[in-house]
Amino acid sequence: MFDRGLALILLLGALLPADAGAQSLANRLAGHPSPYLALHGDDPVAWQEWSQATIERARRENKLLFVSIGYFACHWCHVMQRESYRQQGIAVQLNRDFIPVKVDRELHGGLDEALQAFSSRLIGIAGWPLNAFVTPEGYPVFVVLYTPPQAFSGVLAQIAARWTNEPDTIRTLARQAAPASAAAPQSVPITPARSEQAWRLLLDAAWREADSLHGGFGAVAKFPMVPQLRALLERQATQPDARLDEFLRHTLDQMAARGLRDHVGGGFFRYTIDPGWDTPHFEKMLSDNAQLAMLYLQAAQVLREPRYRAIARGTLDFMLRDLTGPDGGFYSSTSAVDGKGREGAYYLWEPQALQRRLSPAAYAAARRVWQLDRPRTFEYGYLPAEYATPTPAERQLLAKAMATLGKDRQARRLPRDVKQNAGVNGLALSAFSQAMQLDPAYRRAADRLQHFLLTRLQRDRRLLKSMAAGKPIEGAELEDYAFVVQGLLDHADAAGNASSRTAATRLARVAWEGFRTASGWRHESASLLATVVPAPGQPDGAQYSPADSLILASLRLPDPELKRWARAAAVWHVPDIAHDPLSWSTRVRVLATLN
Repeated sequence: MFDRGLALILLLGALLPADAGAQSLANRLAGHPSPYLALHGDDPVAWQEWSQATIERARRENKLLFVSIGYFACHWCHVMQRESYRQQGIAVQLNRDFIPVKVDRELHGGLDEALQAFSSRLIGIAGWPLNAFVTPEGYPVFVVLYTPPQAFSGVLAQIAARWTNEPDTIRTLARQAAPASAAAPQSVPITPARSEQAWRLLLDAAWREADSLHGGFGAVAKFPMVPQLRALLERQATQPDARLDEFLRHTLDQMAARGLRDHVGGGFFRYTIDPGWDTPHFEKMLSDNAQLAMLYLQAAQVLREPRYRAIARGTLDFMLRDLTGPDGGFYSSTSAVDGKGREGAYYLWEPQALQRRLSPAAYAAARRVWQLDRPRTFEYGYLPAEYATPTPAERQLLAKAMATLGKDRQARRLPRDVKQNAGVNGLALSAFSQAMQLDPAYRRAADRLQHFLLTRLQRDRRLLKSMAAGKPIEGAELEDYAFVVQGLLDHADAAGNASSRTAATRLARVAWEGFRTASGWRHESASLLATVVPAPGQPDGAQYSPADSLILASLRLPDPELKRWARAAAVWHVPDIAHDPLSWSTRVRVLATLN
């Protein structure tokens, strides 16, 4: 009912001018420590931060909030800024008719999660940039993703007119669309049989979604889906299966060989827009690379494939080279676009340039394996990747070619998001701790990162959300605590560091006391969005479920009370595994630890 009703509201009625008599807004983002928000500091849009003061202003002026969420490495976020948010006419509409708010999704994960879910319910898709219209009471009413400027201007005019004409109707529809309050969690006794049933549900769902031709899951765009692959590797380690072995090898090989991975500089892009792993969007995220480094380390052991260990090393070396800050913490990402605003140009090569830089034999190998004669996919050149299988001789030639191209890149550097968020640095600590035995450099990186987390990213014995441009940012969320606790435990195990285990125990208690309620888990310690309610469980996304990660870590800690809390929370939400097993792969791993 909500979707149809809101659509009618947006389509009916004459467009009326909104009240322009309120005190003018000013853009508050110039010099913000978040590089993404600072990019918008010169926009003519009067961007505000997401805060209680901003909500109160919307209430005083009786205006809808326009909440625009993106992140630094997001290509389409930059496009919409260039096309719309720097356009004077659109800025006039936003400043006059709304309270415009810009949000860095990496600083407000709970808000982003709630509005992404709203977008999925309302229009069937989600993503970034996400632009939501929210009532002054905190209820979302409509959402658009990337929209060309003319169409976007029309949406702004329609919604402003409907708010002027029928604000009470819109408020009513927004409240009706809000999710119901969560019922109290229903615990289910976990037996070996029930745990095995959860595994069967996960495996059946994996086979339904598996792409037998290209590997991975799905038939359109391809994401690594690390939590799901991690669970399947653990199953293979305990109950080997020939079919699963083949699927895991094929998926890991395809992800590493084709366009998802940067073959010159190491590391992985966030996803590809095609099912064959060929055409990436060129974002490189710390969170993805930390998780993929751990995945390939685990695969090297479970599947007994040394080449996966080499892929993990290349990923860790990328993180050390391109994402390490001077204080030992790691930056969030490198941009998809270079300093000239060209997406992917940093990673792409024209055949003529390759022919000048490489030996004739190396160029011949590159021409065949990288398929330099195929129709152009990218505007600025071709991506070095194994679009054809190299011979052993070609592989040696291409390794030397890659080293040559890597040296050429050293004089250039992509823009970076220099936020050092607690959660993703916790993932990085896990990755370098698990790789300690491979290289003394990884031991040094892990030790420095542990020191950074325990000194720079704590205040009053609680985590900060981030450090950016030397400025602390508060508001740590459940994911920050969960992944830092996990990282400290991995460091304690690998390095024999007792202080890491002690700190992990203390921070785990802070997390349980701050984010667990009688109704379930909160992503944030407090939400300004009225529709956010505690949930008995948190599914996996691009990262592991924060709640289930905290449960797994707490089961490893030498604290009886934490173990008791973890066992009690582990049996929440068990029935929903059957509804969408692939979203609950980490919970399936949790259940396996209880038997």
